[in-house]
Amino acid sequence: MTRSARRTRRMLQVTGAGAAVLLAVSACSSSDSDSSSKDSSTRGSSASDKLSGEVTVFAAASLKESFTTLGERFEKEHPDTKVTFSFGGSDSLAASITGGAPADVFAAASPKTMKIVTDKGDAVGTPATFVRNQLEIATLPGNPDKVSSLKDLTRSGLKVVLCDKTVPCGAAAQKALDAGGLKLTPVSYEQDVKSALNKVVLKEADAAVVYKTDVKAAGGKVEGVEFPESAKAVNDYPIALLKNARNAEVAKAFIALVRSAEGQKVLGGAGFLKP
Repeated sequence: MTRSARRTRRMLQVTGAGAAVLLAVSACSSSDSDSSSKDSSTRGSSASDKLSGEVTVFAAASLKESFTTLGERFEKEHPDTKVTFSFGGSDSLAASITGGAPADVFAAASPKTMKIVTDKGDAVGTPATFVRNQLEIATLPGNPDKVSSLKDLTRSGLKVVLCDKTVPCGAAAQKALDAGGLKLTPVSYEQDVKSALNKVVLKEADAAVVYKTDVKAAGGKVEGVEFPESAKAVNDYPIALLKNARNAEVAKAFIALVRSAEGQKVLGGAGFLKP
């Protein structure tokens, strides 16, 4: 082989090796690009799964303070969401839901009022009990009338307020009175527990039978008196996703927060009992 031929052969070998290197680099680059594309696609998918939109929660009046706190935490964890509450007597809320009022979640103060909704087929699945609540007597600060028992509320001249019997707190109060063999005629029946408590706060009544959680939420505005008959009238609180929920995913996430350890800590701090 001549010197010129050998030189040409070496040049071809070098050129072939360079092409191989270029192909390898190109393959790696393509692989990295595919990987990056997949990562980007994954991130995009994750972002699209982020919760957003408004959720409307109908909840018993006694849940106002704790649910407001949980709503604020939920919005902080999910910045693109908004939680709107409607608090009131569970029976009125249930009637609104069955009447077509737009809502995503219902948290009732008793299984009986939740049943109004489930019987109409307006809830999804089986409602879950997330807390329980017990009654307490709310008196004026310092308890000037020296109320120490449920029986004391039957004294002549004492102005006592109860929740309406159709409302869970009123039904529970009647159950406690029955357990003690007592009869009581209040100066008024109120449509929800906050209204009953407010009568004492405004000094329009001497005492009211409300929940422990409401006495605690009122702070120094009232004084609480426990009574043994309340153990016979503890209310279970169920929560459910509603059939016509406009934002079911966010609603489910809010229910999950309520039932989580974090949610239970907030509710327990408000005086609710574990389910």
